[in-house]
Amino acid sequence: MAGSVLAPAPPAPGPKAPTASQGRLRRALSERRTRFGLLNAAPVVVYLLVLFVYPIFSTLLLSLKSEDGGWTLHWYANALQGSNLKVLLTTLRISAETSLLSLAIGFMLAAAVSRLKPMWAGLVMIIVIVPHFISALVRTYGWIILLGEHGVINNALTDLDVPGAPFQMLYNELGVVIGTTSVMLPYTVLLLYAVMKGIDRRLPAAAASMGAGRLTIFRRVYLPMVAPGLINAGILCFILCLGYYLTPALMGGPKQTMVASLISEQVMKQSQWNGAAALGIILLLLTFAGLLLLRLIKVVGEAAKNRGTS
Repeated sequence: MAGSVLAPAPPAPGPKAPTASQGRLRRALSERRTRFGLLNAAPVVVYLLVLFVYPIFSTLLLSLKSEDGGWTLHWYANALQGSNLKVLLTTLRISAETSLLSLAIGFMLAAAVSRLKPMWAGLVMIIVIVPHFISALVRTYGWIILLGEHGVINNALTDLDVPGAPFQMLYNELGVVIGTTSVMLPYTVLLLYAVMKGIDRRLPAAAASMGAGRLTIFRRVYLPMVAPGLINAGILCFILCLGYYLTPALMGGPKQTMVASLISEQVMKQSQWNGAAALGIILLLLTFAGLLLLRLIKVVGEAAKNRGTS
């Protein structure tokens, strides 16, 4: 058309210019220090892949395979119903009871040790920790000797004419909780002692100088400062107790069967590897849930602290 001006054709698209982040990544990878660090990290990565990631992934695949080789969720449904569900709930209950009892005893012991002089505190911590290095089997049989019907404790109670003695303290939930608590107690004491030792003693003294009573100081000053340690210790004990096998198997009865014992029975007696794999993945998910809860509580606590500071 006369008088019309033809628009110039758009330029052909060329290669995209690298973004700033891509440029930084390339420069980092080109540095000798980075390449040397990656080379040093390679054995650790291979170690984690072979000994952790691959077994977990294989267990997950095994739990999803049916007997005819297909894919199924049957083993998970079977693990969450009937007697298997009762075992899972028993495991959760005993783990929670062990965590609470460990926190109660560990709190009192750590609070007492944190007030001692360094020499005496070190001696008490050695007494608390050294039994943990003894074989779990030996410690369990030691508790059986102490708590048996004709054991040391029942004999002493009988000699003192305590009503109801001798008591049944083995092959029931009481015996299991006592045994598992003795195993988890060192972890609790160590975590709480580290937190309590770092508390500034001038803060409770300042609260007392302003007229606060002992209960108020404990509730509003001391307890908030040790709360992170209590949460960490409680969740750690709960997670460790979920997969504990030896003490519940030796000190508990049929009603105290835990998931680890059920997995052992399915593998050793029933050759049911798929069901055992599903139970193992469920325990792993419960562990991840506990760690996620710990992280969530930490984030919420930091947010509340920041709001209080602002």
